[in-house]
Amino acid sequence: MTLLFDRANVLDPVAGALVADQRVLVRDGEIAEVGPDVAAPEGAPVVDLAGKTLMPGLVDCHVHVNAHSADLGRIADESPAYVAVKAAIELRAMLDRGFTTVRDPGGADFGIADAAAEGLIEGPRVFFGGKALSQTGGHVDMRPRGRSVSDDHQCCPGLGVVCDGVDGVRKAAREQLRTGAFHVKIMLSGGVASPTDRVDSTQFSIAEIRAIVEEAEAANRYVAGHAYTARAINRGLKAGVRSIEHGNLLDESSVELFLEHDAFLVPTLVTYQRMAVEGAEYGLPAESLAKNGMVLDAGLQALERAHEAGVNLCYGSDLLGGMRRHQLEEFAIRGAVIPAADVIRSATVTAARLLGEEGRIGQVVPGARADLLVVDGDPLADIGVLTEPEKNLKLVVQGGEVRLDRLSRA
Repeated sequence: MTLLFDRANVLDPVAGALVADQRVLVRDGEIAEVGPDVAAPEGAPVVDLAGKTLMPGLVDCHVHVNAHSADLGRIADESPAYVAVKAAIELRAMLDRGFTTVRDPGGADFGIADAAAEGLIEGPRVFFGGKALSQTGGHVDMRPRGRSVSDDHQCCPGLGVVCDGVDGVRKAAREQLRTGAFHVKIMLSGGVASPTDRVDSTQFSIAEIRAIVEEAEAANRYVAGHAYTARAINRGLKAGVRSIEHGNLLDESSVELFLEHDAFLVPTLVTYQRMAVEGAEYGLPAESLAKNGMVLDAGLQALERAHEAGVNLCYGSDLLGGMRRHQLEEFAIRGAVIPAADVIRSATVTAARLLGEEGRIGQVVPGARADLLVVDGDPLADIGVLTEPEKNLKLVVQGGEVRLDRLSRA
């Protein structure tokens, strides 16, 4: 498909600026040319944006497409077919919010990713990690205290697998990588949604973490680590973990390690705010609600500290169940404490770097995938523009194909 956008204000996330009155030519799923004088090929449709903002498609680096309920233990016992249908519905909703790429660090598998890539379902392209790895009693060990057996079969739609010991974690990492996983997700600390671990615990031994990192690096992949406390974060970064998910309780020593290792931080502030308000309604157990308060207030302080130091920040939401409709509110939460341009970078160019897609997604430049949004208003001046897609998101283009069109109804 060939398409020319005319009179576009192109958002450049690298510069943090709008470039006015540009023409952008899309051909064969990629951006072919950008500039004020790009010629329209014969017969190509021309879309007059009349000064609207043309920006890269958004990237959410922390979603769980299988998590249609906040009761994660229950999902593992459901039909894989049922969970897959639910995931397909949510992926379409994510695309309608402007997310053309997502990373799922626990739950989505090669089947969901392939279905999205082949166009069998409509949604963002999915960078999947398969099942997250947890020690016995760790963050994705969803057994209640009285249950001894667990079923970690690949076809169970739970978000993780339990493994222990250096040999055990090596095999578990290799199993996920065997399926084509883009990264391996591990639990470095306790979490909110799991029933029996403490948020302030550390999980996996250093030898186990290093073994998982070795396996990922051998496959030219990386490790993403769930961690809250500075102690858990620092253990992971020292052992070679590439991205830290959440990081609400980091400290200055953590910041130094992020910078030393050029690692990435993926805050997910919106999920704690929404769980506090409506977690119980969507199945979050009482013991998880009690733990949520431990990390809720510290998240913004961690974000500010990391931003001021220049840590690589990526956009993440991590919402569960019906709370996933709030996916865009992370923009407003972050925008209250850091500049809009930096928030947008976290969902575009910095996210692209983490995913190994620099120059291919997250920018409106020749050679990039034609993942584009047309937006009413200037998100650099008002980040809230992005949080109201029904009002402001006029067009979603993914890989050169129009996926959502409100322009023609304007």
